[in-house]
Amino acid sequence: MAVWLSVPGGIAMLQAEIRRYLKHGTLPQLRVFEASARLGSLTRAAEELHIAQPTASVQIKKLTETVGLPLFEQVGKRIFLTDAGQHLYAGCHEVFRALCALEDALNGMRAVESGHLRLAASSTGKYFAPRMLGAFMQRYPGVDAALELHNWKTLIERLAHNEDDLYIFAAPLERDDVVTQALLPNPLVVFARDDHPLATARRIAFERIAHEPFLMREPGSGTRRLAQKLFEQRGVPSRIRMELSTDEAVKEAILAGLGVAIMSRFTFGLEPETPRLICLDVEGF
Repeated sequence: MAVWLSVPGGIAMLQAEIRRYLKHGTLPQLRVFEASARLGSLTRAAEELHIAQPTASVQIKKLTETVGLPLFEQVGKRIFLTDAGQHLYAGCHEVFRALCALEDALNGMRAVESGHLRLAASSTGKYFAPRMLGAFMQRYPGVDAALELHNWKTLIERLAHNEDDLYIFAAPLERDDVVTQALLPNPLVVFARDDHPLATARRIAFERIAHEPFLMREPGSGTRRLAQKLFEQRGVPSRIRMELSTDEAVKEAILAGLGVAIMSRFTFGLEPETPRLICLDVEGF
């Protein structure tokens, strides 16, 4: 899965240098990871990026904790990518190209040194969109911006009325009048409380997890659409125990032991907020 940037009006996307964005959020971690994978050495990566090796090691450690899987294995003095690392390495280049696309879309709006940028995003976008906007506004202080968060249904309605300049969706739009570009990897995970009976299980079959009571966002939510699509693809019904209107409410319901939820990994931030919230090891996730 990925987070998608949609631009009304057919704005062309051209590739350009985007590494200045790498100083924000977890992008420094991706920069260290990409260099380490490419060079086969954390030491050489640190030298190339002009940072201390302990700093590079900390970045890789944090990224590994965020992903939840080992990214490298060491043989002698060289490091090699694991399967998860290979997927992330390929995704890094997609991230860089997507950020390039975002900047180029904004380039079309800044013919002058002042203006107003309107960005509408799904609830998942609130964890990274402010950082992207912050980087843009630091470089162009004469431009002010507005960020609104909505569910998928409302974003579609706003897009139809051209109420904003850019839109961030949890899934791509198949429309001829909209330019859509993958922006960031958007991994879906199954969240549960740490004392859930399946907390320590490995490679849980989806058919097994489908018997659990599920917590879902409201109808019209992009995350709910993605979750329901997973059930449909596997031909199994879902047991929706409760519908909630915000990601925060879903989190609290999980912590209350009311069920499990399929959500974006971004939903609860880039770093774990509570040790009581875990990701179940479900096949296909």
